[in-house]
Amino acid sequence: MRLPLAIGMSLLAAASFATVAHAKDWKTVVIGMEGAYEPYNMTDPSGKIVGFEPDLALDLCARIKVECKIIAQDWDGMIPGLNAGKFDVIMDGMSITDERKKQIDFSNPYANSPAAFLAAKDSPLAKLASNGKVFDMTKSPAETAKALEELRAALKGKTIGVQVSTTHANFADKHLKDVATIKEYKTTDERDLDLKSGRLDVELDDYPTLAAILEKPDSKDYAFVGPEFKGGDFGVGSGMGIRKSDADLTAKFNEALKAAFADGSVKKYSLKWFKIDTTP
Repeated sequence: MRLPLAIGMSLLAAASFATVAHAKDWKTVVIGMEGAYEPYNMTDPSGKIVGFEPDLALDLCARIKVECKIIAQDWDGMIPGLNAGKFDVIMDGMSITDERKKQIDFSNPYANSPAAFLAAKDSPLAKLASNGKVFDMTKSPAETAKALEELRAALKGKTIGVQVSTTHANFADKHLKDVATIKEYKTTDERDLDLKSGRLDVELDDYPTLAAILEKPDSKDYAFVGPEFKGGDFGVGSGMGIRKSDADLTAKFNEALKAAFADGSVKKYSLKWFKIDTTP
């Protein structure tokens, strides 16, 4: 819905004033998560959101002495919801990228895992020379280019599943859409169902998320395939998304993160939920 300019400006001014006033005395911080991005965050049978990010969020909120309230939010509404004041922080495995930094601020990264591909064990991608190797798109552009060339040849005519509005979708669109069909999904659950029903050849996501899929009983015929990538199109890791007007809150959480890294808490949560150390 569009508003008349005068009304819109008045509402914007009121919202800005409210944000500034709130920022002076943080007692409660509302954190938006998808509740469906296992193992970063997921919804248990009781309806509670659990996972790596809920554990970390509660830890950080305790360190800065605020009440932490976690709410569910659809992935494609994360940044609009944050900027509209629906919640104060995004924690949803969101990669810190230059494009997103135009709209919101980020804390320092709290996790950095490579992007990987998942497919049937007998997929041609499982036989690539680059299979299982991690390529840093920022630090090793030549090696990355060679791996991409091999990957593109193997994916010719295939169908790749990605979640909408993610760095994985951007990567596929930039590097693979001229050789393969890219299908975008609102949720990872919808994408996973299509992979296992044969409507997809391969899916691309963060390594821990795909590892969680492989732990399920109906995933015995699937495996990680092809190269893995980090840096470049995938940013510098996942961070807390925070409104630009709340720089004080960003500073508080950065201090809390520094302490949580120093005492091993972030690594502890990573090993608990990811089974690997994803600390940046």
